[in-house]
Amino acid sequence: MTRSLTKILLTGSIATCLLSCNEKQKTKETVPPNIIYILADDLGYGEVGAYGQKKIETPNIDALASKGMLFTQHYTGAPVCAPARYSLLTGKHMGHSYIRGNDEWGERGDVKNYLATIRDSTLEGQRPMPLNTATIAHMLKEAGYTTGMVGKWGLGAPHTESVPNNMGFDYFYGFNCQRQAHTYYPVHLYENKERVYLSNDTVPPHTGLPENVDPNKEGSYAMYTSNDYAPELMFNKVSAFVKQNKDRPFFMYWADPVPHVPLQVPKRWVDHYIQKFGEEKPYTGDKGYFPNKNPRATYAAMVSYFDENIGKLIAQLKQEGLYQKTIIIFTSDNGPTFNGGSDSEWFESAGPYSSIRGRGKGFLYEGGIRIPMIASWPGNIKAGTKTDLPSAQYDVMATLCELTGQAPPRETDGISFLPTLLGKENEQQKHDFLFWEYPEYGGQVAIRMGDWKILRRDLMDAEKATLELYNLKTDPREEHNVAGQHSEIVKKAEAIFKEQHSDAEIKKFRIPLIESGLLNKTEYASSNDL
Repeated sequence: MTRSLTKILLTGSIATCLLSCNEKQKTKETVPPNIIYILADDLGYGEVGAYGQKKIETPNIDALASKGMLFTQHYTGAPVCAPARYSLLTGKHMGHSYIRGNDEWGERGDVKNYLATIRDSTLEGQRPMPLNTATIAHMLKEAGYTTGMVGKWGLGAPHTESVPNNMGFDYFYGFNCQRQAHTYYPVHLYENKERVYLSNDTVPPHTGLPENVDPNKEGSYAMYTSNDYAPELMFNKVSAFVKQNKDRPFFMYWADPVPHVPLQVPKRWVDHYIQKFGEEKPYTGDKGYFPNKNPRATYAAMVSYFDENIGKLIAQLKQEGLYQKTIIIFTSDNGPTFNGGSDSEWFESAGPYSSIRGRGKGFLYEGGIRIPMIASWPGNIKAGTKTDLPSAQYDVMATLCELTGQAPPRETDGISFLPTLLGKENEQQKHDFLFWEYPEYGGQVAIRMGDWKILRRDLMDAEKATLELYNLKTDPREEHNVAGQHSEIVKKAEAIFKEQHSDAEIKKFRIPLIESGLLNKTEYASSNDL
């Protein structure tokens, strides 16, 4: 063989090798990751260690933060369950949403009667979404993902078009109806579209202590515990889904019902916190849900139990060789609650924001809508990083679409935060404002513009309607209303509202002062400093 021919062959071999290596590198870079989105229920901004919690132990969630990115200015789309989940799944803020509040769809009959719904499945569930609703699950299926959801749905009802399997999910296991989730020992759950009956006694949610029992004796609360604990069954299904789909891209939306009350959790975790907190005053049920002998210990136990399961899932991902190939996002649906024996003030559940009733769940103050969010993706998201990028759950649709090479729906209100996740902050597009509109708890509207946040409450009655303005940089607890000092900011917010609000299709979600056109008047009484 001549030297020149050897050189040609060698050159060709190197070129082939380089081409092959480049193709392998290209393939490596373009293979989309598995996606696990973990949604806690009513978990406050300050209820995990990574966000400053001192009393509740969350080592596995904290480890996610230390190995990933922690968001300090992430928001829910709405301050309660159903509209928050709608905003997440559709990428729409509440000014454009079909579902804007919790709607039990009461015209069907006795929907709040637990025993009646067990007998008649047509009484379960909430107001359905329209069949043509585009969800994250639809988008990811188009991108080649197997899609699963485990946990609490709350966006439809059995026998309607609006069940998970009709909304883009290949697999579903959990509560279809959020009212059924008011006990963690339910008579049944759903697997896809079918009921799965459990080995639990029927104790209707909100059943109080029997008369003439001693609230200080543990035995008085025995009736509120049964055999099959729903969060444990749900975690087992999450684990099984990951195992069954380990050889193809998957999306798991794990919408765990914890730590939404009632206070129910395996005893071993409660005993741990009884030893840590000591004796406490029993919760006898005066604020709804089930009574509980050790309410603080049980609430903390629920969060730690959930954290333990997250740790088990991460261990499984590592064992299956999936950890490096999976992006995990952990967050909550809204701020901490005020009922059922929870004690948000004692735990400082909203972190640096107010945890009192009227400032957490159900309200558009920071405690009700600012939520924890942690994202982890080894090798792609830099470990131990934080971002103060203002973002909302309606950004998740756009983010996952960009991650998987999909074009988001034209009507989305979201902006992808993928550049921030990948450390490309100079490429990150930012919101000019964040928008909330919520018809319950008196009717509320809020808009955040930079450090400014304008809030209007009690919009069912012009005599009570408020006009509030806070500078979140100098007044993060929203204690000093300065609306009277910044008319230019108020006018800017009014212009944004006019542009972003669309009339609610469902009558129940309409706010009188908006519908009458009176909201744009600025002569409402400004609230005093709080």
